Amino acid sequence: MLTEFPTIHTNVWDAFWAVPVTIAIVLAARWLFRVKPSWLSTVATATALILSVFISHPHSLSAGIFMGFFYSGAAMGALYSMKQSYIAFRSK
Repeated sequence: MLTEFPTIHTNVWDAFWAVPVTIAIVLAARWLFRVKPSWLSTVATATALILSVFISHPHSLSAGIFMGFFYSGAAMGALYSMKQSYIAFRSK
């Protein structure tokens, strides 16, 4: 049975390169390809899953999928928080 959680071997350096690369690709998709804002989280999730499954964790699919969603959430959280901080700063 699949009752055990997978062992995920990762280090902090994965997040230090994967999250900024995901942010850069999302911003490039927004500015260069005029992707609608409603699709940006989908672009982030697809990008982070590809980076995680094929580059960061090629040895374990479950670890790659888990960390891909983690990278995607971190990237979109950073982008949305920067956007809201900018809006709050400009409103004063």
